[in-house]
Order: sequence, then structure tokens, then C-alpha cells
Amino acid sequence: MAEPTTHHGGCHCGAVRYHAELDLSATAISCNCSMCGRSGTMLQFVPVDKFTLEKGEDNLTDYQFHKKSIHHLFCKTCGIKSFARGKGPQGEMVAINVRCLDDVDVFNVATQPFDGKSR
Repeated sequence: MAEPTTHHGGCHCGAVRYHAELDLSATAISCNCSMCGRSGTMLQFVPVDKFTLEKGEDNLTDYQFHKKSIHHLFCKTCGIKSFARGKGPQGEMVAINVRCLDDVDVFNVATQPFDGKSR
């Protein structure tokens, strides 16, 4: 695995922008839960101190379902979910939608299936 590097990303319209330190050589999660399966997200998780929301906090809307442990944050303008916030085994985490990172070829990112539908 490589060292984490800073990657910039955001929603489709640009109202929400952030940067995060992550290792794109690491495997991304392809989840089949009702949310991820419909939206096609590819997720990598980072601790909150490796994520900085640059703009758009006031343009985010929160959606929670099932156990309500994840805050699925959508841009109010374009509807894109470029990241989510929640608590994992290692504490507070940010789930980065790798598909929303600038200049990343998602076809070169290894994915691992995760059966969220059964949880």
C-alpha cells in the first residue's frame, strides 16, 4: 500500500467541495445495500481528521435510514452524495465516494464487494 495523498472532490455542481487524505491503491468498497446499490457508490473510509470540507456545509441535506448510524449527505442543488459521516469500529469516520474525486479513473481502483443488504 502506498502512503495516503490528498485528493480533492465534491458534488456535480461544485457547491460542495472537500479534500481528503487517502490511499487510492487500497481497495474501495462496493456495497449492495439499498442506498449504495441504487447510487453505485465506491467507498473508502478515512478518519475525520483526514477530511476537510472546504465549502458547502449549508448546501448539504442529511438522510438516515435503517440503524441511522450513517449520515448520508446530499447536495441540495444537484443531489449528489459525495461523502457520508458515521461511526465505525475505529471511531468517527468519513466515507468518501471515490467516484466523486477529481481526476480519478475509477476503472483503475480495485473494489471489494460488501454485503450491506444482509446487515
